[in-house]
Amino acid sequence: MAHAETISLFDGAIIRRAALDSIAKLNPITLMRNPVIFFTEVISALTSFVAAEDALKHQPYGFPLVIAIWLWLTVLFATFAEAVAEGRGRARAESLKRARSETMAKLLIDPRDRVIFKPTPAPDLRQGDIVLVEAGDIIPSDGEVIEGVASVNESAVTGESAPVVREAGGDRSAVTGGTHLVSDWLVVRITADAGSTFLDRMIALVEGAERRKTPNEIALNILLAGLTLIFLIAVVTLVGFGHYAGTSFSIPVLAALLVCLIPTTIGGLLSAIGIAGMDRLVRFNVVATSGRAVEAAGDVDALLLDKTGTITFGNRMASGFYPASGVAERDLAEACALASLGDDTPEGRSILALARERYSIAPQRPEGAAIIPFSANTRMSGVDFAGHSYRKGAVDSVLASLGTQADAVFSEAVARIGRAGSTPLAVAANGRVLGLIELKDIVKPGIKERFSALRSMGIRTVMVTGDNRVTAAAIAAEAGVDDYIAEATPQNKLDYIRKVQGEGRLVAMCGDGTNDAPALAQADVGVAMQTGTQAAREAGNMVDLDSDPTKLIEIVEIGKQLLITRGALTTFSIANDISKYFAILPAIFVTTYPQLAALNVMQLRTPESAILSAVIFNALIIVALVPLALRGVKFRPIGAAALLKRNLLVYGLGGIVAPFAGIKLIDMALGAFNIFS
Repeated sequence: MAHAETISLFDGAIIRRAALDSIAKLNPITLMRNPVIFFTEVISALTSFVAAEDALKHQPYGFPLVIAIWLWLTVLFATFAEAVAEGRGRARAESLKRARSETMAKLLIDPRDRVIFKPTPAPDLRQGDIVLVEAGDIIPSDGEVIEGVASVNESAVTGESAPVVREAGGDRSAVTGGTHLVSDWLVVRITADAGSTFLDRMIALVEGAERRKTPNEIALNILLAGLTLIFLIAVVTLVGFGHYAGTSFSIPVLAALLVCLIPTTIGGLLSAIGIAGMDRLVRFNVVATSGRAVEAAGDVDALLLDKTGTITFGNRMASGFYPASGVAERDLAEACALASLGDDTPEGRSILALARERYSIAPQRPEGAAIIPFSANTRMSGVDFAGHSYRKGAVDSVLASLGTQADAVFSEAVARIGRAGSTPLAVAANGRVLGLIELKDIVKPGIKERFSALRSMGIRTVMVTGDNRVTAAAIAAEAGVDDYIAEATPQNKLDYIRKVQGEGRLVAMCGDGTNDAPALAQADVGVAMQTGTQAAREAGNMVDLDSDPTKLIEIVEIGKQLLITRGALTTFSIANDISKYFAILPAIFVTTYPQLAALNVMQLRTPESAILSAVIFNALIIVALVPLALRGVKFRPIGAAALLKRNLLVYGLGGIVAPFAGIKLIDMALGAFNIFS
């Protein structure tokens, strides 16, 4: 699996750009999207005004000024976290832009004539134009191959160095602008106007410029705004309480109290967490059309996975020789190898490999031999030489060519291989059946353990295959999936997805063909393969640039990591707000209620130092948590109850303990410099 360009967590260029962007993001109109931080900015401005007024009146303004500075830093650190996340996305977008160039396309005047064309700048191409792409050319834009077969180097987009075959018709007809034709030629119909190609959309998505908030993120923002409003009402009532108690609270003190009470930590990191989730997908060469798709991946209850290429390697491989009565296994293996000389399919090559591995048999083409290549019509291959005839192929085809029928022992062997989920091939020499070869669809190593991990998270895995029920059941049992759909049609997939969604659950699936498009569009998370058809890519809400169907499992894990990270940092934010009460509340009310001095468990030096220490910690903790927000909390496949317990122990308890240590250290540092002693 190729991964996108690795970018350092704190790349120097990204940090410098983010520092400038974080200042630009102080624009109140921009900041209004984040109610907690917007409100903190308003409080910062008010405190700054009070400090300036005190200075003009020649009154002590040191404490209000320092409080104002750190409140502004709190806002700045929050915008910095978002800017760093966006900067990483921009850096990836720049690497993707390098995949594009000012390409001149060969626009065909007459699609039927490949000789006459008009050189046209790629940006001038429009949907429906027909272009010729020859060996050495760069494919000018997204398109569908309508004629020709050629090798395409897609490393500029996918990172994979091995060329892939693209051809007219079928599921390998889509090509992407910016990729390089290695051999032969293609006639391509352009399927996207300039500015709306797949690469253009991918760059825009990676840059995060149009990232929309997900429903859960919107709900959390509403919750945070509600908490802010509640604490605002509580703090405002202190003004009346002060008059009643015969005391007064200055605006800087009330501002410090309010900012320390509201959930500024998660408010400052929330946007960065969402952007980083999409960024982690890009590192796996997967591009999502929205943050909603990434988040939905974390909530899926069922995964639909194709058997071929996902659960199994995709090509059936020879796994055993089963000689007939009176035939030595080595003689059978030699006959298999000879009969496979004309079979250039992966199955034929695997038979030669097995014969060479077990018996060191590596036959050369006999002199004067007539090679019978494998044909889909005859379903056999073979060789004739020196009066000898060898045939290998489907059991019924081989028996029909011999004009004979299988005996009971042979029929039972055929049935036994079929029940195991394998495919039997018959082998004959000189008119006599020598035995059988077992072709097995090999299950990928470790896939059973991965499905077990998904099961522990409450995710049901469903294998989709066109195989018959006997074969499907055997593969499903070996792979460890929860269910399977045999002899599947596009309608079967669609019906299953709708059924699961009707039960209130979310479904993810992957596909690459036009016949997968309806199911991809219906699924909550539809992952289309980059090598697939245009219809499949447009139907899905994610595109895998590596065209690796097994990556659906990683996508689910990244989605869950996003949700876990958001939950963990929300838990930490609320918990550390509770701890700050022990610093700031005694400092504010100790004059009115001396008994509250008992709550000063950190033994902070003075009320001013306690308030300032809490405000400084409140700002610095956002910066300290930026790496965790960008990297994400490490994902472990555990259940919801275990996850909640871990969050409470690690981030809940940690959120309570960290402020006690942090605020005390800051208070000691202020004392060392004799600040507000």
